[in-house]
Amino acid sequence: MGDWSLSSGFYMRRNTGNVKMGKTWPKILIVNPPIYDFSAYDFWLRPLGALAVAGMLRGQAQLTFYDFLDRRHPAAVNKNTEKDAFGRGRFIEQQVEKPAAFKMIPRYYKRFGLPGEHFEQFLQAGSGFDFVLVQSVMTYWYPGIKEVIAAVRQNCPQAKIVLGGFYATACHSHAQTLGADLVICGSDLKPMWEMIGLTEPKAYCPPGWELYPNLGTGVITLTRGCPFKCSYCYAPVRGERFAARPMEDVAADFEMMKKRGVRNIAFYDDALLYQPEKILFPFLDYMQEHGAGVNLHTPNAMHARLLTLDVARRVVQAGMKTFYLGYESASAEFQKQTGAKLVSNELASAVDALKSAGAAGTNITAYEMLGHPLADVQAIEESMRFAHALGIRIMFSEFSPIPGTPDGELCRKYVDIDEPLNHNKSAFPVVFMGWQKIKYYKTLCRTLNETTFGKSN
Repeated sequence: MGDWSLSSGFYMRRNTGNVKMGKTWPKILIVNPPIYDFSAYDFWLRPLGALAVAGMLRGQAQLTFYDFLDRRHPAAVNKNTEKDAFGRGRFIEQQVEKPAAFKMIPRYYKRFGLPGEHFEQFLQAGSGFDFVLVQSVMTYWYPGIKEVIAAVRQNCPQAKIVLGGFYATACHSHAQTLGADLVICGSDLKPMWEMIGLTEPKAYCPPGWELYPNLGTGVITLTRGCPFKCSYCYAPVRGERFAARPMEDVAADFEMMKKRGVRNIAFYDDALLYQPEKILFPFLDYMQEHGAGVNLHTPNAMHARLLTLDVARRVVQAGMKTFYLGYESASAEFQKQTGAKLVSNELASAVDALKSAGAAGTNITAYEMLGHPLADVQAIEESMRFAHALGIRIMFSEFSPIPGTPDGELCRKYVDIDEPLNHNKSAFPVVFMGWQKIKYYKTLCRTLNETTFGKSN
């Protein structure tokens, strides 16, 4: 098993023994990097990919975990990282110089997460690591990865660095320029296991949630892949077959988080409501029996077309508290060109179902896309006003051009998408539509929400 130690102000997970079958366990550091962006907020962000790898290494290595985005870390408390009733909150932030690619964006560029000096002191205080595994998420957050790699090279030069995750996959060639010893593309971890000299477990291992001293919130998936083929999404490019995860594995994930005191869990599924009788309903039944006091959330958005009254009643009864619905546009032409996900009356039916089941309008949010290259047929304002009339919140899902996707490739005429900074969801809409138009839509969004729900704190 293991115990927690607090040394020089740093929490770390330490195995109670470091020798197994006469072999010294490798010392492995797992890092979730800071974010460099115009804005960032903790909507139940957890590095699930890195934690999954940690779970597979459990019992084979001496593991240490450093999450720059852990708002409950001792170095983050009392640093203006207040949270709401459902565990969301602000990160530590500091203004930094904008890269040249963002000079035309009239906004401050910031670094979010624990201070770099804290990480360097952490590395210097440790006894050295054999391997450092670095998680990546958004492609345009790579400056945070670059910072981590530089700090490891400076303070722990003997360590081999492995970089994995979405950025490492979607921008593999670019990721190889950051200085890692190994860059993992996709989900094939065989090269990592070979480098470390360990064996990939044959049985399922729950993510390493025990690596957090004060967890609070967690995330879970019921499925792999996505059955839909939206033109702006990377899931069809990745080509992973849609499949339900075994219920016993999902239950093991939940029980581990529950033991750590989690009170809020977010679904990270791309298609949570697909085939609900086979996938979602068994989990909801489990939650009704074992999940008392745990709130469920859907930041990845649910498909409104699939949200029937029966589904709504079940999710509310099982403890779902926040309901995010994908509603990219009221335009039938836009829906047709991007994947035909839903039409407006289906959003209205989904909202009616949720409200009938007891969900409050203040906790129902419609995501609308902003800055898409097909904006001329999107009917942005008409879509906003339609959602507003339903008595729910509106929230923009700003468009990020992902290389390899049909819609991402449309953006090559506007920006160099081989530079990941140009994928930034706050920057590309400004480049494409202009700052004044973006400002108009965001002001309208805020005004409509305040008309119904009042000013937020």
